[in-house]
Amino acid sequence: MRKNSILSIVLMGILGFSIIGCGSSKNESVQSSKENDKTITIGVSPVPHKGIVDAAIPELEGKGYKVVVKEFIDYVIPNTALDSGDLDANFFQHTPYLNNFNEKNGTKIKSLGAIHLEPLGAYSKKIKDIKELKDGATIAIPNDPSNEARALRLLEANGLIKLDAGDTVTPKDIKENKKNLKFKELEAALLPTVVDEVEVAVINGNYALELFNPSKDALLIENKDSEASKPYGNVLAVREGTENSEKIKDLKAALTSETIKKYISDTYKDGSVISVF
Repeated sequence: MRKNSILSIVLMGILGFSIIGCGSSKNESVQSSKENDKTITIGVSPVPHKGIVDAAIPELEGKGYKVVVKEFIDYVIPNTALDSGDLDANFFQHTPYLNNFNEKNGTKIKSLGAIHLEPLGAYSKKIKDIKELKDGATIAIPNDPSNEARALRLLEANGLIKLDAGDTVTPKDIKENKKNLKFKELEAALLPTVVDEVEVAVINGNYALELFNPSKDALLIENKDSEASKPYGNVLAVREGTENSEKIKDLKAALTSETIKKYISDTYKDGSVISVF
C-alpha cells in the first residue's frame, strides 16, 4: 500500500510538471506570436521604394513596430517570398504586373492601392534625340508581359511603330514598323546594363533612376497625366487574407501619409517619381 502511494505521488508529480511545462511552452508561443505581430517585414526595390519605406519607418516605430526592409533587384522573388510568408508585404510592382503574376503562378497576392508612379522612359547613350534613330536600330525592352506591352505602347504613342489592339502585345503584334526596328527582350533589371550596346533601351523608372535623371535624360517618357499611365502606379501588396490585420492597416496608413507625400515631392522635384494617393 505504501509503495503504491509513493508511486502515485511520483506519477502525479511528473504529470504536474508536464502540465506546467506545456503551459509554459504555450505561453511562450503566445508571447512569440505577439512579438511577431509587431514585426513588419517588407520587400522592396532599392530605388525609390526603399527610400519611401524608410521615410515611413519612424511613424511605424512610434506605434511599437519593428520594420525589417529586404531589398530585391528582380521582379519575381519579392512575390514568391510574399506568397511563401517570408514577407508581410512588398512594394515594387504595378497592378498589371501583379495580375499577370497571379494568373501565371496561381498566387493570391492582393494590391492595397498605388503609392507612386515612375514614368517609363526610353534612354540612349548613342543618340540625343529620337529623330536620330536610324533604320534597323535595336531597341531593348522589358520581357515580362505587362512591361513589354507598356514599352511598346510608349513607342507607338511616339509614332515609331503601330500595334494590334490588346493588353499584352509583343513585337509579334507590330503591324507597322517603317524604320525596321529590331527588339531585344530582356529582364527589366538587365536593361540598364545594355544601354551602351543598343541604340535605345526602354527602362522602368526604378532601374532608370540608377543611371539617369528621367525628366532630363529620357528621349521619350510616359505622360504622367494620361489615361494610359494610370494602371502603372506602384502598389503596396500583401497576401490575400492578411489585408485586415492591424499591422498591415498601419503599414498602409504610414505609406499613404502626408509625410510620404512630402518626402516624394521633396526628393523627386523633377517628377521622376510622383505620389498617386
